[in-house]
Amino acid sequence: MRIIPIQLSDLDRLVPLFDGYRQYYQQASDPAAARAFLHARISHLQSVIFAAEKAEAGALAGFVQLYPSFSSVKMKRLWVLNDLFVSPDFRRQGVARLLMQAATEWARASEAAGLMLETEVSNTKAQALYESLGYEKSVAYHTYYLNT
Repeated sequence: MRIIPIQLSDLDRLVPLFDGYRQYYQQASDPAAARAFLHARISHLQSVIFAAEKAEAGALAGFVQLYPSFSSVKMKRLWVLNDLFVSPDFRRQGVARLLMQAATEWARASEAAGLMLETEVSNTKAQALYESLGYEKSVAYHTYYLNT
């Protein structure tokens, strides 16, 4: 398994994974819209995506997507780790850990203040992974969200 940065030429391999990720969150399958969304993010440099590639087959096993943000207090870039997904066929093989490590390396290389993420309260497997990698659950802040 190797980690690769996703480019526009990788879209055809990434779209099925991204569509599967959205379906996991109870969204209807829409490969055309997924492709358009990813194309826009990549071509406008609005996100950074890494994928785990099974070397012998060239198949993608999972991906992580980071969005840029900034900390006014620290006056530095932050990365929002918005999406992490591993295909069911590749789970429990260390793929998520490899993707998280790639995200961490990217944040350090870009001299970011840090990485932020959130996950469902019920997603205890992901929480265990994050905590094993040194992520700390915030007890100082509440997250609020407004649907618009």
